[in-house]
Amino acid sequence: MKKQESLSLEKGETGQEFDDDGQTRRTGTWMSASAHIITAVVGSGVLSLTWCLAQLGWALGTFLLVVCAVISWYTCILLTNCYRSPHPVTGARNYNYMQAVKTNLGGGHHKTSIGMPPREDMSSKDKLWNIFCAIGDIAFAYGFTSILFEIQDTLKSSPPEHKVMKTATTVGISASTSFYMLCGLLGYAAFGNNAPGNYLTGFGFYDPFWLVDIANLCIVIHLLGAYQVVVQPFFAFVENWSRRKWPESRFVHKEYAVGYYRINLFRLIRRSTYVILATLVAMMFPFFNAFLALIGSTTFWPLTVYFPIEMYIVQAKIRKYSFQWIWLRALSLVCLLVSSLAASGSIRGLLVSVQASKLFQSVS
Repeated sequence: MKKQESLSLEKGETGQEFDDDGQTRRTGTWMSASAHIITAVVGSGVLSLTWCLAQLGWALGTFLLVVCAVISWYTCILLTNCYRSPHPVTGARNYNYMQAVKTNLGGGHHKTSIGMPPREDMSSKDKLWNIFCAIGDIAFAYGFTSILFEIQDTLKSSPPEHKVMKTATTVGISASTSFYMLCGLLGYAAFGNNAPGNYLTGFGFYDPFWLVDIANLCIVIHLLGAYQVVVQPFFAFVENWSRRKWPESRFVHKEYAVGYYRINLFRLIRRSTYVILATLVAMMFPFFNAFLALIGSTTFWPLTVYFPIEMYIVQAKIRKYSFQWIWLRALSLVCLLVSSLAASGSIRGLLVSVQASKLFQSVS
């Protein structure tokens, strides 16, 4: 057995192989990780890409899609090195994003402000605000860094996880970008400036019904899997906190065997309640484009750019004011400014949508 394998595997009493952290040996590969990334990246954000191209045009729209893809790929490549700390091969594992931030940055506190749109009437600049909103939609479409460590934690220890994850990230983001290009560019070619905000429900007509129904069914099937992947960090955070808060509670800790499954009532009730409430909230906010843009603009910079860059600078011990240090900080600053503009556009879009909804209700 190679030296790396001997460091990462231990034999249990029953002959079961374990990884260096005592957990059952991981078996993931770059193919399985790539599939997880594609599942996580390609989601509801794809439904607004045609509208984004309609606001940005062929050249700028294509350019921004590629730029967001490259930035996401680059910062995720940096982030893969932080799965283990302080060394990407021999360091201790960070099982989730929050743990990695605490390990590398000691809390990772940062202060920033997201710009608010001015109060005066901006009807003559609607196009500009729509461009900002479209940038937020594109940023939302590439968000998966919050679960990168959960995906990387499924990989085998040899070859080193960070090298395999770099390959998986390249494949996953490339495949997702190709799909986004097809949806956005072909949709824009078909509908032009009349492209709807929601690719499936925004046309004002639903013929042929069977085709729209099949498309919606495919979206639902895909999002069922994607939702399970994306929401796991939140579930794990709340449940781990609850176990520490109430260490003696049978309701929180006890598991019941039902056939091949083990069911915890606290987990079952809490997760079901969360899904129901999240669905109700989503139904209350029907302003698709602006809402996605707000989420994308407020999460893209901190999760996809700022924290990965800061953690990489600390772990790689990059010298202050060196060329690489300046380049990384400049990239972070530019992304912050763009995210602020996108947030302004999305907030204004939400306000306009709410006002239009109230006007429609009063008229009807």
